[in-house]
Amino acid sequence: MGEATDVRRSGPGAPGLGRVLVVIPTFNEAENVTRIVARVRRVAPEVEVLVADDNSPDGTGAIAAALAGADPRVHVLHRDGKRGLGAAYLAGFDWARRRGFDAVVEMDADGSHAPEDLPALLAAARDADVVIGSRWTRGGRVVNWPLRRLLLSRCGNLYARLALGMPVSDATGGYRVYRLDALRRLDLASVCSQGYSFQVELSRLAHRAGARIVEVPITFAERERGSSKMSPLIVAEALWRITGWAVQDRRLAVRRGLYGTPTGQVRWP
Repeated sequence: MGEATDVRRSGPGAPGLGRVLVVIPTFNEAENVTRIVARVRRVAPEVEVLVADDNSPDGTGAIAAALAGADPRVHVLHRDGKRGLGAAYLAGFDWARRRGFDAVVEMDADGSHAPEDLPALLAAARDADVVIGSRWTRGGRVVNWPLRRLLLSRCGNLYARLALGMPVSDATGGYRVYRLDALRRLDLASVCSQGYSFQVELSRLAHRAGARIVEVPITFAERERGSSKMSPLIVAEALWRITGWAVQDRRLAVRRGLYGTPTGQVRWP
């Protein structure tokens, strides 16, 4: 794993947040990466962008490197292979931590997360530890999805909310802002899930750590270019892991009730 660019500091950060890094994982997003980076830079010129590319065979990494060479607020992290969305975000979080950023944003490369919604998420993060761009809170919506996928997402999020006891409407949503101080309180060393389940796992960890979680309505649109990374295996992993976490949480609750056993936290250095 290597980096094509180093951080070149320029200009102030986001008001009330400090230095913000938008992490955009990519794998075969050559058709989309230039557009999404340009939109982010246009609507939020105060933030910086990190494209975390998993050695895309379609040349996405080279395109990202060219963008980074032309703009001091764009960076690229070249990873050595396709290791999944969760691993890419964790690498991006650590990249941000080691370079002194104050907040990180998760954003898809395909345009389904509209950069135009980013200012509202950043504004909400001034008074929160975690902000979720939510499809299922009041005011949120999804366009260009078939009924089957709408029902799957709705039911999956309801199951996660009830099984894990989290007051979150869109636990699988991947458009988020995390304060670095909040991430330091989470057991990120234990995270090994991907896709939808990665987002649910971080929601669960944040909730258990007492983080202030806020949901902001967004409009989520299906990608127009390239192919979706969604698969039945990703959905199955999410359901299986949610059930496992629910069982684990109930066992821990019983142990605490009987013996007062604390739950430890493994934190970043």
